[in-house]
Amino acid sequence: MSVKKEGIQLMNQAAVNSNPLGTRPIGRLVMQFAVPSIISLVINALYNIVDQIFVGWGVGYLGNAATNVIFPMTVFMLALSALFGDGCAAYFSLQLGQGNKEKASAGVCSSMIFTVTVGFIFMCIVLLFLEPICILFGATENSLPYAMDYGFYIALGFVFSSIDVALSTIVRADGSPKYSMVGLLLGCVTNIILDPIFIFVFHWGVKGAALATIAGQFLNAVFLLAYIPRIKNVSVRKEYFIPRLSVVKNVVSLGASSFILQFSIVLLVTVSNKLLVKYGALSKYGADIPIATMGITMKVNQIVINIVQGIATGAQPIIGYNYGAGKYDRTKRTFKIIVVSSTAAMLAAFIIFQLFPMQIVSLFGSEDALYNEFAVKCLKIYLMLCFLNGVQMCTGFFFQAVGRPAISSINTLAKQIVIILPAMIILCAVIGVDGALWAGPVADGLSFVLSVILLKVNWKKVFPGEK
Repeated sequence: MSVKKEGIQLMNQAAVNSNPLGTRPIGRLVMQFAVPSIISLVINALYNIVDQIFVGWGVGYLGNAATNVIFPMTVFMLALSALFGDGCAAYFSLQLGQGNKEKASAGVCSSMIFTVTVGFIFMCIVLLFLEPICILFGATENSLPYAMDYGFYIALGFVFSSIDVALSTIVRADGSPKYSMVGLLLGCVTNIILDPIFIFVFHWGVKGAALATIAGQFLNAVFLLAYIPRIKNVSVRKEYFIPRLSVVKNVVSLGASSFILQFSIVLLVTVSNKLLVKYGALSKYGADIPIATMGITMKVNQIVINIVQGIATGAQPIIGYNYGAGKYDRTKRTFKIIVVSSTAAMLAAFIIFQLFPMQIVSLFGSEDALYNEFAVKCLKIYLMLCFLNGVQMCTGFFFQAVGRPAISSINTLAKQIVIILPAMIILCAVIGVDGALWAGPVADGLSFVLSVILLKVNWKKVFPGEK
């Protein structure tokens, strides 16, 4: 080995040893990274929630049904952004932990290019085929006009939302979670302020809700892009924006679990919408009430899921860095902390869902007795075992952070597709529209068991010599 190469290696190792991710107390680090991440993701979820609340009061349950029809499109855009954003964050942290600053820089720049490109392409596709897409996602004759109106304007903001999702993750991994949080907070506050103005003052209905969302996404995107020249741990140079196939391949493989998680939600909502319309039409509730109330349930649950995801993604840089640096004790301690924290959060949510379902439903507008009846059933039955989800989600993000994307993908894919979709189809065929609700606890219970098995089987492979 040459003196020059040896010197570079020593410098890289010194940088690794001095990085706060590898030296500061774990609990403090998790708080430092997780809290802003939680706030950021909850704020991100509030975009849809706020729209649905104001649409519920200003338009009614058909407007809420329309937002649920468009929801899979927005989640698919989120999936594409998470593919590059979360994948880049994991790759970024692993490479920094190993002292490979150049590879980390190439990963960030390539991910930014791909994110914007994919966002633009998807926007064009949706605008060209909006009506058949709305029908595919469960729009009925009554809700289709609202879905078309809302979906057209939401699609115009896909480039901004893709930047928001991907860059916020990268900024957190760079060690600036508060900056990411402020950007999302700026966007959400803008949305909250403009929603009632556009809906109740200008009388723009669902179109107004969509325009308010776009305005918030645009401001957030501008704020995050302003961070790039000040990024701390990588170099942003022209040559790094030329995609390197090996780097992009690694980023995509590490982000695959996040993509599958979000894409599976698209499949889940699409199938559930179809089943709810089909079997709801055969029940006393009709076709539109089940699809509207299930949308409320999933979006309320998404807030809680985003809390857990915030804990897990906030800890990813800590896990990835320490694992890459060979500091296995710190890696394991971080994982144990996020599992306990996530389970506690999910347990609190379970108690609220079971004790106060009507209070939650009433936030989204005042409707008739049948609507309220099914909405309460949605919350209480579908989320009956949600307190088990903390372990399942943290397991997926853990394997992603330590460079085991295949295991992470299996963990995610099993719950969101392999278990819940067949359960929903079978149970609906047996007991009618209520079957879609009971599929929730079935999936939560079985996926928890699978996560425990995956941890037990793969723990020694991740940490050789450990029990």
